[in-house]
Amino acid sequence: MDQNLQAFFTMVENQDGVIVRDPPKLDLEIYIQNYKGRTRFDRLFLIGRSSVPLCVEALKAAIAEAKRGKDTHRYREAVELLRVAAPSEPEATYDQAWLEAQEASNKAETNRLLTELKGYKNNLIKESIRMGHEDLGKHMESIGDLNAAAEAYSKMRPDISTPKQFLDVGKHLVRVSIQRQEWGMVATHVGKLQYVEEDKTVEGYMKVSYGIALLGQEKYKDAASSFLAADPAIPASSYNELASPSDVAVYGGLLALASMDRDELQSSVLDNSRFRTFLEQAPHIRRAVTQFVSGRYSACISILESYRPDYLLDLYLQKHIPAIYSQIRSKCIVQYLIPFSCVSLETMEKAFGRPGQSIEDELADMIQLGALQARIDSINKLVTTRTSNPRSQMQAAALKAAENYERQALDRLRRIGLAAADLELKGGKKMGGFAAQHDFMVEETLG
Repeated sequence: MDQNLQAFFTMVENQDGVIVRDPPKLDLEIYIQNYKGRTRFDRLFLIGRSSVPLCVEALKAAIAEAKRGKDTHRYREAVELLRVAAPSEPEATYDQAWLEAQEASNKAETNRLLTELKGYKNNLIKESIRMGHEDLGKHMESIGDLNAAAEAYSKMRPDISTPKQFLDVGKHLVRVSIQRQEWGMVATHVGKLQYVEEDKTVEGYMKVSYGIALLGQEKYKDAASSFLAADPAIPASSYNELASPSDVAVYGGLLALASMDRDELQSSVLDNSRFRTFLEQAPHIRRAVTQFVSGRYSACISILESYRPDYLLDLYLQKHIPAIYSQIRSKCIVQYLIPFSCVSLETMEKAFGRPGQSIEDELADMIQLGALQARIDSINKLVTTRTSNPRSQMQAAALKAAENYERQALDRLRRIGLAAADLELKGGKKMGGFAAQHDFMVEETLG
């Protein structure tokens, strides 16, 4: 590795950043064409900061993307990183003329929009006030002032007059909240949109944005359900400022693998005709789910591990990949052991072993956490699963059923006794002593 790159990634490591040393399968130029808006820079910047093979290429692309917009702060961030990673690159030098011109333009545009909005408020024209707030919000978002953008978008609400305008406000607020990673606010804004059925394309936007918010909150099963419910007939252009159809397939499939059992995976993923269309964009996810459902767990893990570098470079998945992969791996091990009462550690090592890590230590951790009901025989190198005795279970169930039947029969006999004695039991609170005396009198009557 180049000395400058080594210094750069040492800095990233000291800042607790994620470093991906293996080359991903994605082609950067083709990959970024799937997106529009501010997410393009966010994704390029993340790849440049995390991927050793793509660092310089991604940072140069991020700088070019920043210069196509108005956000000078983003431009400065990308240039600063490139100056450490590859100081000899032409893009590593600030374009001072562009910076000064863009900052002056941003300031002039802000003043112009604020002046116009003030005039609209003086004239008391609701539609003009709404449009003024929207224009100001879009401008503030484009220059990176997300707090001011969210405030401007929120002020549109009192002047809304049509369902479409309501949807537009909701989408603006959802988009800004996702950029600010305020996942709870995203869920709140999406919840308000679901009662408006003006435009079908909004449904796709809602499913994707809500799934991203739930993923951010680590609610993996709910997030999977949201992605699995997305409609492939809705054009990707309606939500590609957040994610691509391939992302929907990956998010939905991975989270389903981490949180659903085999029957749910079969019905909700493989037999889901709508989601099957998304899986065509990510066939490796379909193969991984199929392998898990078919009981070929090591093959499932192998497929996912080959794509780990790509997922670690994803804007929304990166911080969750260790937890998601750990859950999937634990499920595979548990499912693998179910048919057996005893398995050798050597067999487990061949099926699930990882370079430099002991499967015995991993199994011990799973047992301590309660994820696996088994015991490890370190002398004979065996894993013995704890299976309950079916005969004992049957006897316990029979005894419980008999007790329930006896209690129900006694209750019925008491009611019959009350009816035969022409007595009426009124509702209300009863003292303990009276209740006990009453039971005794009924049992004596039934004699």
